[in-house]
Amino acid sequence: MNEHNEQRRILIAGGAGFLGAHLCRRMLNEGHRVICLDNYCTGSPDKVADLAGRDGFTLIRHDIVEPLPPGLDPTHIYNLACPASPVHYQRDPIQTLRSCVVGGYHLLELARRSQARILQASTSEVYGNPKTHPQHESYHGHVNPVGLRSCYDEGKRCAETLFADYSRAHGVQVKIARIFNTYGPGMSVGDGRVISNLITQALAGRPLTIYGDGNQTRSFCYVDDMIEGLVRLMDSVDTFMGPVNLGNTSEIAVIEVAQRILELTGREEEFEFVPLPPDDPALRCPDTTLAKSHLDWFPAVPLDEGLRHTIAYFSELVGHEQALARAG
Repeated sequence: MNEHNEQRRILIAGGAGFLGAHLCRRMLNEGHRVICLDNYCTGSPDKVADLAGRDGFTLIRHDIVEPLPPGLDPTHIYNLACPASPVHYQRDPIQTLRSCVVGGYHLLELARRSQARILQASTSEVYGNPKTHPQHESYHGHVNPVGLRSCYDEGKRCAETLFADYSRAHGVQVKIARIFNTYGPGMSVGDGRVISNLITQALAGRPLTIYGDGNQTRSFCYVDDMIEGLVRLMDSVDTFMGPVNLGNTSEIAVIEVAQRILELTGREEEFEFVPLPPDDPALRCPDTTLAKSHLDWFPAVPLDEGLRHTIAYFSELVGHEQALARAG
C-alpha cells in the first residue's frame, strides 16, 4: 500500500462490471472496506460472487441516477458506472447520458458531504475520431455531438466538466482518468468489445468479424495494468486532478489482433468483413507522458501474454456455459 495506509471505506460505483470487479478485489486484498454499487445493467453479481461473505465487502443493487442510499459515508469513490461498449450504451442512449451526468452529480454531492476523494472513469472516446495522433490530454477532440455514439462520448465529456467544476467550486478532491481500450479476464461474452468479440468467435469456430478493412488501429491495455493506473491516480498528489490518459502506447491494427487470436487459438484464418459503424475512429492511441511523469505508470503486460490469459478465461467460461446447457 501507499503512504495512505489507513483502512479506507471505498465506494465503487459500477463495481460489478468488468473493471469494477477487478478493482473491488484489489481494494479488499489491500485491507480496505468496499461498497460495491451496481444496477446490473451491464454488470452482474456473478462477477463479484467470490467476494460475497468476505469481511468488509458490501454489495448494493442501485442505479446512481437515483438518489443514493443513506449512510454510505465513503473516504474514496471510484465512478465506473456507465456502459462502456457501443452495443450496451446505444441500447438506451438517454439512460447512458443520465448515468454520466445525473449519476456523476449524485456521486459528487456524496463526495462533497463526506469529504471523500473521487475518481471519474472517463474514456478515450472524448477524443472522438481524432485529428491528432497520438492523443494528448491537451487535445480537445473531434466529436459528433448528435451521432449514435454521442450519448457516451458527450456524456463523458460533460461528466469531466462537472467533476472539474466541483473541484473548483467546492474544493472536492477530483481525479479524472481517460481510459483507453482495456481487456482481460472478466469481460462478458457479447459485450461488443473488439477482443471479447474476436476471442468468442474464434473459440466457437465462426469467422471473425472485421469492421471496414481492419486497418483501423487501437491500443489494448491489460486489465491488471489499468487497475494499477487507476489506483495510482487516486493516490496521486492533491494538486494533480488530470485528466490523464491510461492506456497502452503499442498501437496495432484490428486485423492484426484478429490474426494473433487465430494463431493463439489454433484456428485457420477466416474473416467476415462488414461496414464500419458510424463515427468509428480510424486511429486510437494515447500519449501517456502525463501518466509516466505524475504516476510513474506504464503498462507492463505484453499483448500476446494478455491475450493468452483472456483466451484461457473465455475457454473456461464457454465450456462452463456449454456444460450447463447440456445439463439443462
